[in-house]
Amino acid sequence: MTVSPIQTDAVIVGAGPVGLFQAFQLGLQDIRCHIIDALPHVGGQCVELYADKPIYDIPGIPLCTGRELVAQLQTQIKPFAPTFHLNQEVTEVARLEDGLLSVHTSADQHFVCKVLIIAAGVGAFQARKLSVEGALALEGTHVRYRLGDASRFAGQDVVVMGGEESAVVAALQLTHVSQANASTQSHTTSEAPRSVTLMHRRDVFSADPVLLQAMRDAVASGALQLQIGQPTGLLSTDGKLHTVQIATPDGHTVDRPVQQLVAFLGLSPKLGPIANWGLTMERKQLVVNTETFATDVPGIFAVGDINTYPGKKKLILCGFHEATLAAFGAAAIVHPTRKTLLQYTTTSTELHRLLGIA
Repeated sequence: MTVSPIQTDAVIVGAGPVGLFQAFQLGLQDIRCHIIDALPHVGGQCVELYADKPIYDIPGIPLCTGRELVAQLQTQIKPFAPTFHLNQEVTEVARLEDGLLSVHTSADQHFVCKVLIIAAGVGAFQARKLSVEGALALEGTHVRYRLGDASRFAGQDVVVMGGEESAVVAALQLTHVSQANASTQSHTTSEAPRSVTLMHRRDVFSADPVLLQAMRDAVASGALQLQIGQPTGLLSTDGKLHTVQIATPDGHTVDRPVQQLVAFLGLSPKLGPIANWGLTMERKQLVVNTETFATDVPGIFAVGDINTYPGKKKLILCGFHEATLAAFGAAAIVHPTRKTLLQYTTTSTELHRLLGIA
């Protein structure tokens, strides 16, 4: 069955701080949008790389963390209700004969829009792969890099690997599934993993203190197992994983039963399909006109770390400026018969209407 494409005024590629602020600025121009991001959550590298680190150079905010900044931006764009499409990459962009843009994603979604704004930072974040013998052949069936639907781990021994917050959260999520089913003695107990193990090379984890305490409590109660060490090999029979070999800090080797291994080894940015969209680039960055931050393809704009121009500075606040001017450029395309006026949120009744202010 052929699914009709999603028709929208604008598509934003990237749900980091600049992409979120871009949605706000488009909203002020009465332009609704859809936002696509390769990560399974909003926030981009701001959340991935410095979620809990201090940021001091956001105008009017003396101090905030990356996570706090993203939360504030999400609150700010609520009046415009952008639609998010996470955990998928834009794979193909084409300009149609009528001037509209066709956008396809890795999740088989299809958009047709008037403007496309690329706020992809340094590219799409992709999981770092497990470099252990046997891992590649099991990828997607027994070795994974995102948790996804927890029900697929039913009745299996699961090892969650990593020392960052994402690994701790995933291990606790799987543990809670087991605990919930056990506490209710539900007939759905088979939906829970048989065992959950959190594995890291050392007994030091980078996560919110509340999460760390919850993890320690789960280990103390026996609901979660903790394995310190590094995997040295994966053993499988007929394409089915059954054992992970682990080198412990004291020089021993441990064989642990496992049918599913979920590795959170961090993310690395990859430019990805953007390089194939026919846009002029310099050193893996998109060249833009600083009047509107348009690329050389009509209807496509680029803001934030993905673009380049004389004097470019890779700062979040510079991306906010670029998003503002890009929104004015987008308005000239989306509303071609309407004069785009400079209005102020302090006094404009039209902007107050758009913002939902009485």
